[in-house]
Amino acid sequence: METVLLALGSNLGDRLELLRQARTMIEKHPEISVQGVSPVYETAPVGGPDDQPPFLNTAMEVGTTLPPEELLAWCRKVEESCGRIRGERWGPRSIDIDILFYGNLVIRQPELTVPHPRLHERRFVLIPLNELAPDFVHPVFGRTCRELLENLPPDSGSETLYTKDW
Repeated sequence: METVLLALGSNLGDRLELLRQARTMIEKHPEISVQGVSPVYETAPVGGPDDQPPFLNTAMEVGTTLPPEELLAWCRKVEESCGRIRGERWGPRSIDIDILFYGNLVIRQPELTVPHPRLHERRFVLIPLNELAPDFVHPVFGRTCRELLENLPPDSGSETLYTKDW
């Protein structure tokens, strides 16, 4: 069983309900065991169109026996089931699921890059991730999630705790 850290975000429709639906589908996979979830945070969009609504973001820690490519395929199936339509890069979306870490693996493939290539720059990812795995060490940078968060510049975005009960 490999430990995997996921990021989930939504800024279209009933954002909290879409996060719940995605979580439920992930939990139902027979080869995935949810170990923990972070609180949900509301954040301004980073990149993409200026007029898009704010995101709800959370992180999940799961254990899985799925190989990384099969986990990615399952995440995309969950996104599709929650109404995700792939359009403009960093544009609005009903649900987004990113594989942040897959154990200590470093994967560089056209469809899958792990660790996520921009997670260390994104407060909206690191705050929920730090709730779950503050001592997890980034296999490329050799720094914990806590250290990555502490070293972000102060102007790298802001978050509001949305709910702890989701």
